[in-house]
Amino acid sequence: MELRQLRYFVAVAQELHFGRAAEQLHISGPALSQQIIALEKELDVQLFVRNRRTVRLTEAGRSLLGDARQILALAEGAGRRARNQAAEASPLRLGYVSWLPDNVDSLVGPVVALRIDDWVLPSHAQADRVAEGSLDLAFAWVTAAEVAERGLTAHLVRAEPLTATLPGISGTEPVAAAEVTVLVDADVSAWSSWNRFAAEFAARTGARVERISDGGITGEAFHAHIRRLGAPVLTSPKRHTAAVPPSLGRRPIADPVPLWTWSLLHRADDSRPGVAHVVESLTAFAESRHWTSSPSAPWWLPGDDPHHAAIRAGD
Repeated sequence: MELRQLRYFVAVAQELHFGRAAEQLHISGPALSQQIIALEKELDVQLFVRNRRTVRLTEAGRSLLGDARQILALAEGAGRRARNQAAEASPLRLGYVSWLPDNVDSLVGPVVALRIDDWVLPSHAQADRVAEGSLDLAFAWVTAAEVAERGLTAHLVRAEPLTATLPGISGTEPVAAAEVTVLVDADVSAWSSWNRFAAEFAARTGARVERISDGGITGEAFHAHIRRLGAPVLTSPKRHTAAVPPSLGRRPIADPVPLWTWSLLHRADDSRPGVAHVVESLTAFAESRHWTSSPSAPWWLPGDDPHHAAIRAGD
C-alpha cells in the first residue's frame, strides 16, 4: 500500500466523484480508477460502490478513510520536519542591492551561517527572490503594498538621509528640498524603486523632475548630468563606484530631509529559528547605531513606506 494510493483514495472519498478527484490530483480519470482498483485488490476489500451516476463509500471504505488521513498527516509532518532540519543546517542566503552592514557575518555570530549572495539586483527583484524562495533574507527598499502582495515581513534596519550632489564644494549648509532636481530614468527594470521614490519626493516638495534614459542615476553619467544642469541633484542611496570629481560636492537636504529606508526582508511564514536570529541580531545592532532614528529636522518618507511608525524620534 503506497502513500500515493492513499492520497488518491482520500481524494475520491472526499469528492465522491472520480472525475473531480482526478482533476484535483492532476491525473487522468482512467489512471485514478486503476490505482483505486489496485488498492482494493491489495487490501482484498471493496472501498467504493460506484455506478454511472453515483459513488459512495462502503463500510470498509469508511473504516479506511480515518486511518488514511492519519497516515498521510503523519507522513506530511515527518517530511516537513526533515526539510526544516535540512534548511536549518544550510547557510541562509542573504541578498542586497547596494548597502550591507560592515562585517555582517560577525554581527550574526557563529549561531547561523550566512551566505552573501553575489547577484546584486534592484530592490523589487530582491523582494521577488525572497518571496519565491531563492533567497532567505534581503536588504532592499520596498513599499507596504509590495510587502503585503509578496507575503513578506519587512524589518527597518536603516533610515538613510539622502544628500544632494551639486557644482562646488561640499559643506554642511543644507539645500532646500524645493531647490533640488531629481533624476527619473526610463529603464524601469533597473530603477523602478528609485523612480517611485524620486517622483513622490518631487510631488511633495516641488523639486524639479529631470527625465533621463542613460542610467545616469549613478556613476560618471550622474556627474555629467549635474554639470549639465548646474544645480543640486538628489543623490541615490546606491553606492557610487565613481569618485566625486573635485568640481562637485555634497550637501545635506532640508525642509524636509528625504529618508530612504533599508528593510531586512524575509517570508512572513518563515518561522525558522535561524531567520529569527539574523533579524534579532541585525535590528538590535541597527538600534545601537541609531540607524533607525529620524533626524531632528523635519523629514519625509513616501506615503506607502512600511516604516512610518518604526522610525524613532532623533536623540
